[in-house]
Amino acid sequence: MISQYSKGFLTGESVLLRSITEADHAAIFAVENVMESRLLMDDSIPFPATDADHAAFLARANDSEKGNHLFAIELVGDKTVIGTTGVYGVDWKKGTGQVGISIGPDFQGKGHGTDAMRVLIDFVFTYMRLNKIKLEVYSFNPQAVASYEKCGFKVEGTLREELFRFGAYHDSHLMGLLRREWETQKTGQ
Repeated sequence: MISQYSKGFLTGESVLLRSITEADHAAIFAVENVMESRLLMDDSIPFPATDADHAAFLARANDSEKGNHLFAIELVGDKTVIGTTGVYGVDWKKGTGQVGISIGPDFQGKGHGTDAMRVLIDFVFTYMRLNKIKLEVYSFNPQAVASYEKCGFKVEGTLREELFRFGAYHDSHLMGLLRREWETQKTGQ
């Protein structure tokens, strides 16, 4: 099993996912306010966010009544918060939800994001009654595409020239992962 639920934490090889506390806000704000992170998070104009913007985001991201669950990503044994990941936009009728992740630039390219996403996927398919999770990733972020593919996501479609970044238009890939695909991947069949 890739992750395990123990002592209230979701644990992977190098990271654990846990609830966000007030003490985490500064670390999360620091990750989210780095320009490299903002350019990868969404398609809005990457204006610097204010403290009020961050507080509103955290409130929305943890609104469980709307199917939003955000976790802090913490390094195992180190307790350093390196980013966030979560599931949101859950549609209980369809059995779908969206997932997302944000890792600080200093911790990217080390496998922490893939590990965190695997833990999140395992949580979603083990404890939530969802059949499919999906995400959107930009073509100028091949490292993220490769990480999602390692987790079993497949490109289901491409929105051509969907996003303007770095003075040019870029594609946006829509990726999805079904429960049965994850279960097959976990058992190695």
